[in-house]
Amino acid sequence: MEEEKTLLNAVLCFLVRNGQVLLAQKTKRIGQGCWNGYGGGIESGESALAATIRELREEAGISVLPQHLSKRAIVDFHNTKSDGQKFICRVHVFLVADWSGAITESEEMISPTWFDLGNLPLDEMMPADKEWLPQVLAGKMILASAPLGPRQKELLGEVMIKEVDSLPEY
Repeated sequence: MEEEKTLLNAVLCFLVRNGQVLLAQKTKRIGQGCWNGYGGGIESGESALAATIRELREEAGISVLPQHLSKRAIVDFHNTKSDGQKFICRVHVFLVADWSGAITESEEMISPTWFDLGNLPLDEMMPADKEWLPQVLAGKMILASAPLGPRQKELLGEVMIKEVDSLPEY
């Protein structure tokens, strides 16, 4: 079994166009087999914005300019590992409506598929997504926190969501 990773800072980006959002299936690690947006860990010395641009290039094969990214949420995932160890992963969530290049599959993200914003495959996504993601895709800016079990497969309690007017960079 793959070692459980402790990731403290990450990004997640959703491509949105014409009333639809692009999701792809994760092939490994957290969220394997689930529909998700594109993202991953923020590397040392990297901003959330720079990490999002890098992840979109690596996972979707597209280029995005910083001014086309709109930060819409910060979600703190309160994770519990199999051994009981706890850690919080802060995820900076962006939307992007303008990019260049053709969307391609990658080793980590396959079957990119457009879904209508009102018909998301929520039961095939990460367990907390059904609580916070529809609000972000509806245009709200939020701070959220979600308690999750090992490998983020189970929601352990209520997802707390607060609508805000602005978000901090970190």
